Amino acid sequence: MSQAEKLEEIITKSVIPDINDRLDEIFEEIADNKEASEDAKEEIEELREFKADLEDVLEDITSGDIDEEECKELIEDIQDAQRGSDDEDFGFVEE
Repeated sequence: MSQAEKLEEIITKSVIPDINDRLDEIFEEIADNKEASEDAKEEIEELREFKADLEDVLEDITSGDIDEEECKELIEDIQDAQRGSDDEDFGFVEE
């Protein structure tokens, strides 16, 4: 399995589902409280932006616009974050 295939699998089977689960949790909290805190709004926005970045990576994998070394680095970043590193941005730079 190539690094690109591994990265695609991690993103589609682990990271994006985790993001969706967290978004669902936040929306449930908002529904229970009948309002959204500023922290919740910020987290929703950050998660949506991160998910969009991941979808861009998936497009790059499909089109072949990402090399194996970059895939390997992203895999390592994701695995580090999943092991509990705080403030991990998975190698994405905020614009």
